[in-house]
Amino acid sequence: MNIPLPDGRLSKAAVDRYWEDGYLHPIKAISPAQAAEWRAELEAIERDWLDAGLPLPLNTYKRVNANCVLPLAHRIGTHPAILDVVEDVLGPDLLIYGVEFFIKEPHTRHKVSMHQDLTYWGLGAIDGMVTMWLALSPATLASGCMEFVAGSHRNPILPHDDTFAEDNLLSRGQEIKVDVAPEDRVPIELMPGELSLHHGLTIHGSGPNTSDDRRIGAVVRYIRPEVAQEVGDKDYAMLARGADRMRNFILYSPPTQNFTPQSLALYEEIRSAQGAFLMKGTKNDKGLYAGAAQ
Repeated sequence: MNIPLPDGRLSKAAVDRYWEDGYLHPIKAISPAQAAEWRAELEAIERDWLDAGLPLPLNTYKRVNANCVLPLAHRIGTHPAILDVVEDVLGPDLLIYGVEFFIKEPHTRHKVSMHQDLTYWGLGAIDGMVTMWLALSPATLASGCMEFVAGSHRNPILPHDDTFAEDNLLSRGQEIKVDVAPEDRVPIELMPGELSLHHGLTIHGSGPNTSDDRRIGAVVRYIRPEVAQEVGDKDYAMLARGADRMRNFILYSPPTQNFTPQSLALYEEIRSAQGAFLMKGTKNDKGLYAGAAQ
């Protein structure tokens, strides 16, 4: 049953439910037609740019800070209907910490191990971050939808193991050192245009895609301006709504076109700075941040 959106906003009961469970779904904020349009645009980018001689693999740009190089990612992250529901949880001043496209091809083994988003981000165990996950194709148990552990956001950042497994979509293949019983996992099934919100400490993961269609999710990490980088020397964000009076992040502007020379140079600057703390304690020779400065 969809979360009601009176006047396009979350009710107090829905916001209270988010803070109680550590997640909220399904929220029908975007029309199926708009989701289909965004999917078509993303897949056109994949066709046009896969072999276009980009400095890094196309998948890296889709998975890390896509809003730096793809106007599509910025448009999704700043869509008013999405910002309205995020504002109801975080408040009127919103920064985008990053946009990424999580894609599982049909009949593949790729998974996301059970983890907490905030583990290596250097932002602390905070309440000031929300992850928005928008379905651009059906996200079902068969296609490998997310599974959440209700109430797990009340934990601190738990110890994680780095697996760097080839079938794991996470940057370090990180997995919490806690056994999560199957009965404690709540499947978050979403149809195109529906979204979920979850807390940065909520334990979650997802299984492989056994369906006949791609499982495509557009993921936006929103933070309050009061959040600060505690580990790295510097960090970057993009203003989505309201104002940033704190200046804890270097703010950057959205790209004007796909993969401009200016946005590619900025992308590498951000990737290098963030790789220094996201990959801290590893050799940093594989995965999405391979080769980034340490």
